Amino acid sequence: MASCTPVEKPMEETDVELAKVFSKKLFLSELEGMVPEGATSEDSTKIINAEVERWTRETLLMLEAEKNIPADLNIDELVRDYRMSLVRYNYEQYLVETQLDSVISDQEILTYYEENKEQYQLQSSILRCFLIKVPKSSPNLGQLRSWWSSSKSEDFQKMKDYARQNASFYMLERDSWYQQSDLKAQLPQVSNLNLAQNLNQSDENHFYFLEVFEKKSSNGLAPLGYIEDQIKKVILHKRKMVLLDQRKEELYDRETGKKNVKIFTK
Repeated sequence: MASCTPVEKPMEETDVELAKVFSKKLFLSELEGMVPEGATSEDSTKIINAEVERWTRETLLMLEAEKNIPADLNIDELVRDYRMSLVRYNYEQYLVETQLDSVISDQEILTYYEENKEQYQLQSSILRCFLIKVPKSSPNLGQLRSWWSSSKSEDFQKMKDYARQNASFYMLERDSWYQQSDLKAQLPQVSNLNLAQNLNQSDENHFYFLEVFEKKSSNGLAPLGYIEDQIKKVILHKRKMVLLDQRKEELYDRETGKKNVKIFTK
């Protein structure tokens, strides 16, 4: 029976060797999945040949790099530290996803804002406004002008739907704040954007509809609506740090109680 059982050969004897650089070898099995299903024989050959060329150059570079490692560079220590950081990062992500409370109340945001206003000074002017930039070739421009002048909520929704389909650029969120420089980049030559300004003009290619509701100058205090997302990120980050610190202490207390932690410096 033993004489009839085929002896399994090592990979190097059964696989196809494609390239060799010094003692490094590339086998066909290592390229499994690289050739798309249904590829012609010619395409398969091109893909394999291209990968062989890439591998030989990369291998030569790595071998040369290994010969030039500085004497004071501890590769094993770097790899160990990198592995530890990856493992820690993945565990922290697990804790955040399973245990971090991500619900932030409006009151919590407001309280943080009131206590930390000095941190949020504007570096440039911002505005609340409506803006529509629409090509002259767009359909039903007369209807758009009518909706723009209307105070009816249903007309505003129609205008918003029109902007989604036809505008080159638009801003139609009343409570959102925008950088003045970003607005100017979308407008024809405008020296200043004034409060309550209602611009309705055109150039060679576009019609522009602009209404400014509120403006905050640079060096002033940033309004809450402008920095709300930043505050949420700060609050979540602080919660994350607290969660991780609590977990460290829990592990320390647990394993110290089990005599798995021994400190010899005390």
